[in-house]
Amino acid sequence: MTPDQLITFAVVAEHRNISRAALALHLSQPAVSGQLRLLQEEFGEALYQRDGRGVRLTPAGEQLASYAARLRDTWQQAHAYRDALRGMERGTLRIGASTTPASYLLPYLIAAFHRRYPEVTLHTADGNTSDIVGSLASVDIAMVEGPVGSDLPPDTAVHPWREDEIVAIMPRTHPLATARDGLPPSGQQVTLAELGEHALVLRETGSGVRQMVERAFARAAVPMRVALEIAGVEGVKEAVRAGMGVGFVSAMSMRHDNNVLRLFSLTPEPLTRHFSILIPHASAPSRVAERFLALCLSSVD
Repeated sequence: MTPDQLITFAVVAEHRNISRAALALHLSQPAVSGQLRLLQEEFGEALYQRDGRGVRLTPAGEQLASYAARLRDTWQQAHAYRDALRGMERGTLRIGASTTPASYLLPYLIAAFHRRYPEVTLHTADGNTSDIVGSLASVDIAMVEGPVGSDLPPDTAVHPWREDEIVAIMPRTHPLATARDGLPPSGQQVTLAELGEHALVLRETGSGVRQMVERAFARAAVPMRVALEIAGVEGVKEAVRAGMGVGFVSAMSMRHDNNVLRLFSLTPEPLTRHFSILIPHASAPSRVAERFLALCLSSVD
């Protein structure tokens, strides 16, 4: 007994006619009759009887037809699903993203992707870069900030993506900000030496932004006057608004700020980092992952 024999039997049971079943299955009538004969031999008793120009199922055939119909329906659904995936009508996409892209880029990308492929189900997971790299086996695509390291799983492709700048933020009433009132955009910069004279607000230990800031101050041999350590980008921004000191955040986290804070590039060397997109199982990526990657690489701010 084979699935093809059962599917053939289900179609014959539906049409009650071997010729019409053969047309529906795109098979010859002898081929259909041959499959029915083999199936009947497998069960060892009659499953149908000739009835004029058609067929009539026996009680055993009626029972088997109910099982065969379910198999036929499942087979049709599987083919429809295959065709839908080929046409990007539906599917599932699992996305991993580290903190900054998860917060400030991914929502817009998901919205754009959903408009194009509304039947694709999206699942997201966030964490720091090491968390996301460690979970590559359970996602279809991942976006991370900073170096990805050399211990990626085999068959992982790395696509350079965007550049991000770390900026200093402060209230508009801060002395460093008021001293730059009226300056053109090219003057919206501040040196590490100037910042070293003021209280600073830093992200929590382990933050990639904090590590970049600490290394920059160390290279410049400028001591840091840390007034507060606080978790999260929004925590830093709120502490700065409260007057605790100058903070450091991703420039993209300030895109929708309400102008209470001002941001300044660091000079003479801006603090920049790179985002990457990782594709696990790159030798055979899913179609939805390929389409989402193309959207990410073509998107602009």
